[in-house]
Formats: sequence, C-alpha cells, structure tokens
Amino acid sequence: MNEQLIVDYKNFLNNGKTERECVQQILAMARKAGYKDISKFKRLKTGDKVFITKMNKSVALFEIGSDMLENGMNILGAHIDSPRLDAKQNPVYEKDNVTYLNTHYYGGIKKYQWTTLPLAIHGVVCKKDGSSVNVVIGENYDEPVFCISDILPHLAQDQMKDKASDFIKGEDLDVILGSVPPAKKGIQQTAEEKKDAKEKSKKTVLALFKEMYGIEEDDFESAELEIVPAGKARDMGLDRSMILGYGQDDRSCAFTSVAAMLEVHAGKRTTCCLCVDKEEIGSVGATGMASNLFENMVAEVLSRTESEYSDLTLRRCLANSNMLSSDVNAAYDPLNAGLYDKDNASALGGGVTFQKYTGSRGKSGASDANPEFVAKVRAAMYDANVNYQMAELGKVDQGGGGTIAYHAARYGMNVLDAGVAVLSMHAPWEITSKEDISQIFDCNRAFLGLN
Repeated sequence: MNEQLIVDYKNFLNNGKTERECVQQILAMARKAGYKDISKFKRLKTGDKVFITKMNKSVALFEIGSDMLENGMNILGAHIDSPRLDAKQNPVYEKDNVTYLNTHYYGGIKKYQWTTLPLAIHGVVCKKDGSSVNVVIGENYDEPVFCISDILPHLAQDQMKDKASDFIKGEDLDVILGSVPPAKKGIQQTAEEKKDAKEKSKKTVLALFKEMYGIEEDDFESAELEIVPAGKARDMGLDRSMILGYGQDDRSCAFTSVAAMLEVHAGKRTTCCLCVDKEEIGSVGATGMASNLFENMVAEVLSRTESEYSDLTLRRCLANSNMLSSDVNAAYDPLNAGLYDKDNASALGGGVTFQKYTGSRGKSGASDANPEFVAKVRAAMYDANVNYQMAELGKVDQGGGGTIAYHAARYGMNVLDAGVAVLSMHAPWEITSKEDISQIFDCNRAFLGLN
C-alpha cells in the first residue's frame, strides 16, 4: 500500500470540501510539477505541461505527447462536486429569537442524515466592487460550528409515521447560525429598546459576518456558500484499513487521477486529467461535462499544436481518445445484501472497480463500453499488477446511477467507468478502503501509458 498517497489523500479531502477548494489544491500540485497556464503559450511542443480552468470550479491538465493530437489522447476524467447544502440567495432570517441560514440541498441526499451534525460553511462572497472574500467557518477546533435541529423522540410520534424521504422536508434543512434570549417578563422597555430587540439575533449574526469578512446582508445575493460536515477525514477501524471522510464521491477518484497525471510522463499519446463540476446534479451548467467545456479546452490545446486548426481535427482528436471515467461504485454491504447481485458487486478492498455500463434499470442514461476497449484496459492492469473487480451498482430494477461517461462517449471516444467501492455513498461521511485508493492510483498510472 502507498502510505504517503493515503496521507496526501486525506489532506486533499480536508482542504477540498468545495469544487473551488479542490481546484486550488490541484493547481498548487500542478504548478509544483511544472504545469503552467495555457495562456502563457503561443505554441505547444512535446513535453509541455499546461492547465486550463473554468470559473475556478473545473480544471484540465494536459501533457503534450509526441504524436499528433488528432490521433487521440489518454484521459482521466472525474468530478469534484459532492452532495451538500447550499445557502439560498436571501439566506439569513430570524424566527423567534433564533437565526437561521436558509438552504437548498444539492445532489442526491437522505435529508434526515444532515440533522444534528456539526456543520461548517465554505465558499466565496463576491461584492459589487469586484472584490471577493473566501469564507471558511467551522473547521478549526476553536471556531464555532453550525447545526440543523431535529425533533426529540418524545414529540416525534407524527414524524415517525412518515416515510424516511418525507419526515425531514427540504425547507426544514435550515442551519442554526445564532440565538439570543427572549425578552424578559416583568421588565419595562423603552421604545428604543423594543426597536433594538426586534431581530436582535439576526442583527448580531450579520454584524459578526461584517466584522469577520466585511460582508453586508445584500452581499449574500452574489455568494456561493456551501454547508458541509465539519471535521477531518479519519482512519477507520481498529486495523486502520479504511478512511471515513466527507466528499469521497468523487474526490477519491479526482485526487488519484491528478496524482497519477503528475507522476507519469506522456509518451506517444498526449495525456489529460479532467476534473469537472456539477456531476451530482446532471453535469449541467458551464462547468459541467454536459456543456462544451471539454471540447473548448481541447480546442485551446489544438490551436497551439496543429499548423492548421480545424473543427475536423478537433472531432478526430476526441473520437480517437480513450477515457477512464473515474467515479465510485456502491460497495457490497453485508447488512443489506438483498440490494446487491453479489457476483456483480464491488467489495471494499477488492481493488479498482470497473463498470462496463452504468445507468438505471434498463441501462437508461448509461455509457456501455466496447468489449475490445475493456480487454485492452484489462491487459494493462495485468501488466501493471493492478488488482481490479468488475461490478455494477446494485440489483437490476433496484436503482442505479450515472457518471460523466456518457457525456464523453458522445464524442465517439472509448470510455470505461473506473473507481473505488464506497460504503454509505452520498452520506455526510463516506467509507473507502485504503487498499482501493492505492490500487486506483496504480490503475491510473498504467492507463495513461496506453498506446
């Protein structure tokens, strides 16, 4: 097992709880390895290492190989967004002496899992003057944390009759920011004191935001604040064989893709590591894989390498490329064995998980890899002594899920889903095996060297 890789991975999780924070870390790693912003280059030659970012939430790394780009690249693709809560546009309000942050959940979550947890706020606030402020509250031991309250069991008779999907409403996932004591009875107040007492808790909270970050209430209109579990990734189990941490879907794959990209030098084929946003909500938006994001990035590279850039060259480059779409799979759970076809399930510690197809039920929304490409990847894993397993996500008709693979496949390239097995996927705290993290790093290195 690669012990240093595991240490670096946990640090990546701890310091990358949002897409922006992940991009910042990836760029720091890339610059240290000699990568430069593509805008610094008029022409690219063999061995050049460049990066391209989009809105500080998606990033691609390229190392130029000796072959013409129209013959294709070897690509590692992953996403860096994770399920969470987002602050609404007008988020701060007071109700009966308690101040809340109004939220909208992001991605597929079980809402009840987010109550009574210590939570942290991460994000950016952009002001009208063009400046921006990074916000992180709740990660250091001496900082306050936040929480969503729940009903005590003694009063929860009606709540417990609801389905699990209903007994915590989305509009009830509001985070407690502060509180003040109610007005004391029997004490006379002046008109001025009564005026000051109105929304006193909210005023106190907003004053603290202004003191700490220079933020006014209307600045939240142009903010991107994400509420995530507070705390660090930890070794799990007495044998320390596992990792418990937030956001391992899909940062386990993103980190190991970047780490492999920085270690392997491109040979004949140009190599690429792509880390995108918005996968958890359908890969939408300008920073998601469903947009023209990736082809625009490749076009920027092609325009600096080909003597005559053309749309046909771009199309050939994408169609002739190979990609591992790196995303996690549901680990076999012995306590819920009925949800899995055990012979086609991924096990914690079983090595890299390859999924020939994803999707739901009748493979809806799937990318289904060609067996010729699967065989080529298998051969590469054998040569590199990488342990792997073939799996799908649960029993047929039980559920399913998608990745960025089918967005890449629309270019005509070879795509195969590859990742690690995760227990408690999409929960605030997810479980992976250290062995699997180490194996997928080796897998990614071997894949980048494919001819």
